[in-house]
Amino acid sequence: MKFDGFTEITIYVKTHSWLFIIFLLIFYLILAKIVDLFIDRILRRIASWTKVSFDDYAIKFFHRPAVISIALCGPLHILHIIKIEEKTNFILSGILKSIIVLIWWIGIFRMINWFTQKKLPLFKKAGRLGTDVIVGLKNFLFIIAAVSGCAAFLLIWHINLTPFLASAGIAGIALALAAKETLANFFGGVSIFLDRTYKVGDYIILDSGERGEVVDVGIRSTRIRTRDDVLITIPNSIMANSKIINESAPEPRFRLRIPIGVAYESDLEKVEKVLLEIVKEVSHIVTNPEPRVRYRNFGESSINLELLCWVDDPRNKGVVTHELIKRIHQRFKKEGIVIPFPQRDIHLYNT
Repeated sequence: MKFDGFTEITIYVKTHSWLFIIFLLIFYLILAKIVDLFIDRILRRIASWTKVSFDDYAIKFFHRPAVISIALCGPLHILHIIKIEEKTNFILSGILKSIIVLIWWIGIFRMINWFTQKKLPLFKKAGRLGTDVIVGLKNFLFIIAAVSGCAAFLLIWHINLTPFLASAGIAGIALALAAKETLANFFGGVSIFLDRTYKVGDYIILDSGERGEVVDVGIRSTRIRTRDDVLITIPNSIMANSKIINESAPEPRFRLRIPIGVAYESDLEKVEKVLLEIVKEVSHIVTNPEPRVRYRNFGESSINLELLCWVDDPRNKGVVTHELIKRIHQRFKKEGIVIPFPQRDIHLYNT
């Protein structure tokens, strides 16, 4: 009786099963070595051409798990084709699959830890908020990896996940309701960090009118110290949904406006010259942009103008304003420039 090639191979395998098992083991070991050389000789070289380091470290962390997984596929394939007791087959294949999941699990944890450690200096530049965000991101990724790994182990050993999922769903709803404000503040802090609305050291004005220096930006709240040395703590959920004026951005200098009124009889050229001379005498005023005088309107008792200048930092706004007003008053008095007060003419009629 004549057989085709496939039938002959099948009969040979059944007759010499131990040889086929050895062949499978050798085949998967060779395949694992080929993948090992491919990753080591080709992928690493390609990754070295790129400017980013992420791909180099990804190859480093997942190189060994990939090779070991391919090597373990040999015993798994053998357990799939040989006839042994079903329970024994289930236990042995479960152990092999668990080992594969475990080595990938370790690789993922190492990758997450490397990524967060590498990005930590960059996030630290944003202050405590940046550190809190990267630590929170690390914990979040660890939780996802841990839950995914546990789910994979349960599926491998045919453990019903329905009760766990139901319990987790109920617990998640209860936790979300209990931590509603905390979660809102957390995501508010993340949005502040991503938008870079303000940072520690900036001077900001809130919707409610408070003005102060940002002294701390955390994952839950922002703290502002006013000029009266009063500390205000605002939840990040409110800060993320409020209108905020940042006097320190995009440039650290701050524009100062000093409104002044001079009498109609005044020499306006002289007034402008005197004001610009006064500005040069006051510290904390920058020369670029240059200070300037702008006449605004004819008032009821005076010609109204503004002295415009830039201070080097918003925190010096008060002291510069104080010094300018004092010097302007003294110099105008010396130069004979009148700052008129509101006047009214009263006409009396004898009836």
